[in-house]
Amino acid sequence: MSHFIDRRLNGKNKSTVNRQRFLKRYKTQLKRAVADAVNQRSITDIDSGERVGIPSKDISEPVFHHGKGGSRDMVHPGNKEFMPGDRIRRPEGGGGDGPGQGKAGKGGKGEDDFVFELSREEFMDLLFDDLELPNLVRNQLIGTTEFKTVRAGYSTQGAPTNIDVVRSLKGAIARRTALGAPLRGRIRELEEAIEGLLGTGVGEDDARIRELREEVDRLKTRVAALPFIDTFDLRFQSFVKLPEPTSKAVMLCIMDVSGSMDQVRKNLAKRFFILLYLFLQRNYDKIEVVFIRHHTIAQEVDEEEFFYSRETGGTVVSSALNLAYDLLKERYDPAIWNIYAAQASDGDNWDSDSNVCRDILIDKLMPLMRYYAYVEITPRQHQSLWYAYQDVMAAHRHFAMQEIAGADEIYPVFRELFKRQEA
Repeated sequence: MSHFIDRRLNGKNKSTVNRQRFLKRYKTQLKRAVADAVNQRSITDIDSGERVGIPSKDISEPVFHHGKGGSRDMVHPGNKEFMPGDRIRRPEGGGGDGPGQGKAGKGGKGEDDFVFELSREEFMDLLFDDLELPNLVRNQLIGTTEFKTVRAGYSTQGAPTNIDVVRSLKGAIARRTALGAPLRGRIRELEEAIEGLLGTGVGEDDARIRELREEVDRLKTRVAALPFIDTFDLRFQSFVKLPEPTSKAVMLCIMDVSGSMDQVRKNLAKRFFILLYLFLQRNYDKIEVVFIRHHTIAQEVDEEEFFYSRETGGTVVSSALNLAYDLLKERYDPAIWNIYAAQASDGDNWDSDSNVCRDILIDKLMPLMRYYAYVEITPRQHQSLWYAYQDVMAAHRHFAMQEIAGADEIYPVFRELFKRQEA
């Protein structure tokens, strides 16, 4: 009985190539499923893997088949009763053996969705596909590090898709030649010895001749047993990621935690900022994130306090904008830094403060910014802050604003704000 031993180094990932091909072919359907899944997740579980369902009709393959209709004569397999030309009597009623059970339904036949398990990395790749920070430029060759994939010779380990067939076969030929050369040399010596003995008149039945021929057969068997290709012969194209220097970048995250922002609205704002934070950490190796919370007073906080502090109060949005401006003047020179900001609020603000916010943005902040995104979280009518910010958007093209009424709108709004722009 034959035994097969799997000696491949990547034996646990035998279907990696097929999996990558599937992800590429059904990327649109998977992205749609990921968008639906992220809207149903809790805040703490937003970056894990997911079981996603794809409608069976979306993964059906085209097939060639005979068209319906037409005049055809045929006898189906297993027919023992009819011949070509016979008329078949139409059965009365349903044509089955008995009456059907249950009530009739309007829908036709269907199939369950195809369920596919996405890893965390695959889920995040689809979640942030085609997104980027707008208007990122290289002010100085320092700061954030992006990576460029380049060829780096060959290695003895790698993915099946990167195997170099020609170099692997060359290695196999060299190995077989090196291992077989001593054996073939010994075979030639034995054959010469046999010819010498035969030349002296010794017959084939001589014990010495039989012994030499058995040795030749044994050596030929060893040569034939040398494997055509072995894992030792495999060579893979090697790729490495080299850092590319790019400009420094900073993102200001400004969240309203005033009393008008109830827990539901705060959770929506947190979900938006968690998406933004994951996107920045995943796509940009080094980027500074500044967290600002505000009610009547604004303060810079760390990540933990930004997402989990319960402090609240009144609403003076301009306090956050003034603090942001002070931080930029103190730490972030716009000649060196690419400056971005994202603000989330319910739009409720102190009397006349909305006009102050508009003036701060137009006169102070926007000239320093690469991009500013404002998200208003409210299911009701817009208030004064929204209309004041419309003046900012009219004055600066790199100011964007969107509204969110429910959890199902967070991810579409996020993609709209940070979608990759055409060059």
